[in-house]
Amino acid sequence: MVAAALAPEVLPRADSPRLNVVVIVTDDQSFDSIPRSVPVMPYLQARALDPADHWVVFTRAFVNTPLCCPSRATMLTGRYAHHTGVQGNTDGERLDERETLAAWLDAAGYETGLVGKYLNGYPFGRGPYVPVGWDRWWGKQQGGPESIYRNFTVIEQGTPVSYGADAYSTDVFADAAVRFIEQVPSDRPFFLWFAPTAPHPPAEPAPRHAGRYADLALPAPPSLDEADVSDKPAWVRALPPLGAAGIERMRDAKRRSFETLLAVDEAVRRILEALRERGELEETVVVFTSDNGLAFGEHRWDRKSCPYEECIRVPLLVRAPGLAHRVEPALVSEVDLAPTILDLADVPPGGTLDGVSLAPLLRGGPAPPQEVYLEFAGDPRVPAWWALRRPGWLYVELATGERELYDLRRDPFELVNLAREPDRAAIVTHMADALARHRAA
Repeated sequence: MVAAALAPEVLPRADSPRLNVVVIVTDDQSFDSIPRSVPVMPYLQARALDPADHWVVFTRAFVNTPLCCPSRATMLTGRYAHHTGVQGNTDGERLDERETLAAWLDAAGYETGLVGKYLNGYPFGRGPYVPVGWDRWWGKQQGGPESIYRNFTVIEQGTPVSYGADAYSTDVFADAAVRFIEQVPSDRPFFLWFAPTAPHPPAEPAPRHAGRYADLALPAPPSLDEADVSDKPAWVRALPPLGAAGIERMRDAKRRSFETLLAVDEAVRRILEALRERGELEETVVVFTSDNGLAFGEHRWDRKSCPYEECIRVPLLVRAPGLAHRVEPALVSEVDLAPTILDLADVPPGGTLDGVSLAPLLRGGPAPPQEVYLEFAGDPRVPAWWALRRPGWLYVELATGERELYDLRRDPFELVNLAREPDRAAIVTHMADALARHRAA
């Protein structure tokens, strides 16, 4: 992808040659968390839906792989998991760190900074190192579930710094992000990757937010504890029904997830206010998204890695100077994030990318091809699968030889697998051929 010239409405001032970029990446945030009728991130939702502000809210954004590490590698590179080599959560050390957004933007003169989660497994037994391309680094060291929100270690400019039980990770990371914005040299554009570990399960809200959504009403989609899974692949058929107690556990977990997002919402406010106080808000592209979605009992499943909407779909909100506010229904992929940022920054990539720039779409131009490629390398519970998401359709092939096809216009909750229906043979063949082309590329 060759960086396209920016339209005048999103050009920075004459005295600021390039736009700054701030990317906010949450961890395991469900796509239905924002926007929603009863806001759970009230500040960000109010800003993003304000007609006078400059946000584009994507309602159909998808990841390439619904798993933390490969998804983050894809976002940082614009390349599919089978091209980055990072296909599972233990593969982070395989990433070529010379070929990332940070490396490309840093080489082009950007001041780059990462705050929060990098890739699962970091620092990969290499000692407290700072990856190529990052000028300022506050990377969270890999730990167990007990270190997601408290008792964690951060590699700060190459030095391990431990935080105890009295430190809440989202707040610690927000402090560092604001410092980065306040201290970045005024004569350089900057790129900030802000990645709190919230709301990764087991979700732990900040004490000031605990119980805030205890009484929040949650819808019960027909896919919740799906009654008839006889047409699903064997891995789904093997899942036991949740029952009433299991459903309530899922609802409680989702409420806690939403409560955990309140600290993220406050961090977003602080970041935007810091940009405004510095006079840089109207010179900065802001992206808010997540590394994957999360199921809360839909299809009897309670985590990521599945090919269904709950796992593959994520929030995506983009603010850029001069953009006309709108809600955008086009299908887009997180593999498009790096090409879009490079395009808006007017910086060429260091190699071939799988994604395409969404900058023309942001400016009101045509949507990219409406076909999202998805893949998962498999684990002990979910076999490897490959999928295509098109307007109104989801097609999945599993390593077991099983197939799935869902007509999302008639069946938005993916309850009826049509892959074996004779009258759907033509579309199965058509989508299988398209999927094969993606896998071979």
